[in-house]
Amino acid sequence: VQLQASGGGLVQAGESIALSCAASRRASTIYFMAWFRQAPGKEREIVARLHWRTGSTFFADSVRGRFVISRGNADGTVKLQMNSLKPEDTAVYYCAASWTVCRSCSYSASNDYESWGQGTLVTVSS
Repeated sequence: VQLQASGGGLVQAGESIALSCAASRRASTIYFMAWFRQAPGKEREIVARLHWRTGSTFFADSVRGRFVISRGNADGTVKLQMNSLKPEDTAVYYCAASWTVCRSCSYSASNDYESWGQGTLVTVSS
């Protein structure tokens, strides 16, 4: 299953931008979709995740209150609305999806996800 991410680009601090990710198939059995990011010289970290059936969300402390994750208008799509962007939000953003129910998984780790998008760069200038 392929994930196709779109959006991203160059914005100024304080501005907003939205990312979108679409799963090519099996949308009805998605368990979690998430966005991760990786800044230069840093490890990949989770930004937000969405439980597909319940709509429950999780946000990293660094983005809580500024970012919103939601299902997109098309089936199998997830959107990340990023507001009040800061230079430290600069990173390559990756969408991820899991179709596996794992009771011992936190779904905050990269290993918990089976499919990944290609990554899209978000640059926030000060």
